[in-house]
Amino acid sequence: MAQQVKLNATVSESQLGQRLDQALAELFPDYSRSRIKEWILDRRITVNDTIIDKPKEKVLGGEQISIDAEIEEEARWEAQDIPLNIVYEDDDILVINKPRDLVVHPGAGNPDGTVLNALLYHFPAIADVPRAGIVHRLDKDTTGLMVVAKTVPAQTHLVDALQRREITREYEAVAIGRMTAGGTVDQPISRHSTKRTHMAVHPMGKPATTHYRIMEHFRAHTRLRLRLETGRTHQIRVHMSHISHPLVGDPLYGGRPRPPKGASEAFITTLRAFDRQALHATMLRLYHPISGIEMEWHAPLPQDMVDLIDALKADTEMFKEQLDW
Repeated sequence: MAQQVKLNATVSESQLGQRLDQALAELFPDYSRSRIKEWILDRRITVNDTIIDKPKEKVLGGEQISIDAEIEEEARWEAQDIPLNIVYEDDDILVINKPRDLVVHPGAGNPDGTVLNALLYHFPAIADVPRAGIVHRLDKDTTGLMVVAKTVPAQTHLVDALQRREITREYEAVAIGRMTAGGTVDQPISRHSTKRTHMAVHPMGKPATTHYRIMEHFRAHTRLRLRLETGRTHQIRVHMSHISHPLVGDPLYGGRPRPPKGASEAFITTLRAFDRQALHATMLRLYHPISGIEMEWHAPLPQDMVDLIDALKADTEMFKEQLDW
């Protein structure tokens, strides 16, 4: 069922020269700039009684704006008592440290038991925020930091900040192969042409940029620190696989165990037992959507990644005299 939206406002003189979508996002802070852009393209907005369908149209100030649009109501999901590791909370946002085996949003194959269901239980009022305040996602088996908006204005500002690349997200990962230097992968990503649960680098995909640097070398693996400029589905996993260094344990993109020559049985067992992508969202930095204060959070590596790295260090130490680097 659709919700009717009827709004009226006057463009401020101080907004002279702004794009129409930018000006309207300021006039109607309860709605994201992307949603307003959709309304403009759908011819749902009039300026001085004339329909304008170009988001880039400049405003002069003083224009009378009318919006007559619809918002499709989202499915009503069930609130469930699922524990959340809350790193930070105030009236507008909360930051959680997501464990493995937890899906963020209900979908095909995961109708409940998600972060969204947990948010509805712990913060009932968040039901009035689209997607229960979820701004960005982590894969089911990726651990680490996520920010959630508790109010519509907070979500609107965070979504816009994410689109403007003003939210910094850094990850730690363990990749297969000994990498010689850090770098950047700047390759577009789209849905895989035949494997519908996979993503792939494709020239017609959406722009995607991942920066990475080396934290630590092992015999046949590399510990990485990565920073996202964009947030495409499976982005880090796809990009690292694309440069022939898939993440350890990645079930979709080639992270099967590859123990180096002469590895001990204990080390081989540890590698084979690591059954998820070795990826953790370790740092999140943003400007608070309401106060504007810069904030930063860090989440330590989960125990399974600590154990994996310890095993890699022990294997490297065992063979250090044979290494030529």
